[in-house]
Amino acid sequence: MTKLVDFMIELYRILPMKYKSYSEMNCSLAQTLEAVGERWSLLILRDAFYGVKRFGHFQRRLGIARNILTSRLNRLIEEGVLERRESEEGAYSEYFLTDQGLALQPALIALTQWGDKYRPNPKGDRWIFVERATQQAIQPMTVRSDSDQVLKPREIKAVAGPALSDD
Repeated sequence: MTKLVDFMIELYRILPMKYKSYSEMNCSLAQTLEAVGERWSLLILRDAFYGVKRFGHFQRRLGIARNILTSRLNRLIEEGVLERRESEEGAYSEYFLTDQGLALQPALIALTQWGDKYRPNPKGDRWIFVERATQQAIQPMTVRSDSDQVLKPREIKAVAGPALSDD
């Protein structure tokens, strides 16, 4: 199995996938995907929320090639999602979530909850998110109205905002 993983990593390195850029699309979701939509990036962000800060720790936890991890970390820094700081001893760099990065927490929790519901493990939920102060489980992520009512997907529609072009 390890040889297969090593082969796939090497194949990914020498045959880079060409993804379409969404940078020219006037779409909030497309712009978000441009910044953080690559799957390694989402896993790096997941680990950053779990407290991982050092390059080597990301690499060991994810099993990711150094060049790919370097590329993804640099991209997240360029996008303003992560910030690199020198350690107090100056021996290594650490990566911290910025305000932009922290704002992604609800989306990552929602994706995780979706995964537990629709791609379950037979043993149950993989993660249970709890409020730090009380250790009580949080409610599933939902969309709520101004009056705090949970809205179902068919009860929501999108309407054009001022930045949406006539195209």
